[in-house]
Amino acid sequence: MAIKRYVANADTTITNAYETNLTTRGTGSNMGQSDVSDVFSIYGQAASASLESARILTKFNTTTISNDRDSGSIPASGSVSFYLRMYNARHSQTLPNNFNLHVLALTRSWDEGTGLDMEGYTDLTHNDTGANWENAQSGTNNWSTAGGDYYVDSSSSFTASFSSGPEDMEIDVTSLVEQWLNSAGNVLGSKTNYGVIIKFPDAEEAESKSYYTKKFFARGTEFWFKRPVIEARWDSSKKDNAGSFYLSSSLAAAAENLNKLYLYNNIRGRLRNIPDVGEKDILVSIYSGSTGPAGSKLMLPFGAGVKAAAHVNVTGSYVSSGTYSASFAYASSSITKIYPVWHSGTTEYHTGSAITVNTFDSVDYNPSPSYVTTITNLKETYSTDEEARFRLYVRQKDWNPTIYTKAKSDPDNLIIEDAYYRIIRTIDDLDVVAYGTGSLDHNSTRLSYDVSGNYFDFSVSLLEKDYMYGIKLIYKLPNGFYKEQPHTFKFRVE
Repeated sequence: MAIKRYVANADTTITNAYETNLTTRGTGSNMGQSDVSDVFSIYGQAASASLESARILTKFNTTTISNDRDSGSIPASGSVSFYLRMYNARHSQTLPNNFNLHVLALTRSWDEGTGLDMEGYTDLTHNDTGANWENAQSGTNNWSTAGGDYYVDSSSSFTASFSSGPEDMEIDVTSLVEQWLNSAGNVLGSKTNYGVIIKFPDAEEAESKSYYTKKFFARGTEFWFKRPVIEARWDSSKKDNAGSFYLSSSLAAAAENLNKLYLYNNIRGRLRNIPDVGEKDILVSIYSGSTGPAGSKLMLPFGAGVKAAAHVNVTGSYVSSGTYSASFAYASSSITKIYPVWHSGTTEYHTGSAITVNTFDSVDYNPSPSYVTTITNLKETYSTDEEARFRLYVRQKDWNPTIYTKAKSDPDNLIIEDAYYRIIRTIDDLDVVAYGTGSLDHNSTRLSYDVSGNYFDFSVSLLEKDYMYGIKLIYKLPNGFYKEQPHTFKFRVE
């Protein structure tokens, strides 16, 4: 799985707007239990030059993110990006357009509060029980500057742009999240996690012009997929060429002539590092043979894990817990069945199954194939505590086998080099997880593949219970275009 979401654990709106009498400012109001959050800048409502602002405070539990990193659920720094996502809440008031919002790291702790005062800003019932324009916490724990205390350095300051107004907010806040995660180790440049403040830029808040009201759903909303989240994204796909291994060819670029193999050290149902290897390099050698490795190690061309021409060892590397990989080119055209042997010096750890060596070919037409796809292990229902793996079987549409001495009744499971998934809620076609096909999305929904075909892992905890969902697939075709597959694979979460 290459997406994890962390829902806000505190949020509120603070404001210096006038109460309904337009004479007293509601700076003591608290909105910690509201299901929406407001940000606005209003000019001239109470007097000819009056200025009123509302700002959003929101915070996320980075301890959970840190624990997930320690357990290997998300990658190390540099291999994952974090996005702040907040969702537009429709309302009847005037909506600004063509505007920016600033997202800034807060410098001190604050209380969410128990107020619901979104209209009159009087907060007579819940006064001083949470953050407001004057106080960060209950009592007299004042902000140093009314309206919130925050950093303005570039590593923890971000800008979200809105062209028409009702857009959701989605901005990369990786640098700030990494600073929060580093705070436990007192790493230079780290920051204590007090959350962020979302506001109009200072210039707009001071301008003789109204920017009106932008609303986002708060963490208390009834809409599961509209809660504010920090979303971790990374490319977790593994392209294991054991089932799509190719002989080096002048038809392909150097990078495309490389084959990558993986070793998965599965001990009692869990991936574990090989004790004598740990996170260090591992070696792979290639043998010919009919039923198993035979003879001497095959010599390999220089490139990737092969340090020099005619070497017989490929230097592989640690990928993640219990997983190692090695990349190399293969140029022995006379040997079309090979066996990889993973080892470290004289100690052999694993002998892989036979690998068939394929050859690249070119054609005199522009291919645009169609495919038939099924998910072979799809269940009718899943529970939210499942980490599901979905396995694909793919063949070309209108498959027509070539007849040799014996007809082959079943086509091979094709491997799609670049395939991506999408999750929708079927009742309204809501994009729960959109296709992550580009560099900005970190190929976060790209499918892996191995000798058994394409697959992807998905944490069902991302989905709300008691709904039906559908899996959609999109393939990148040989002509470079993407084509969504027609079938929707449905399942229910209970």
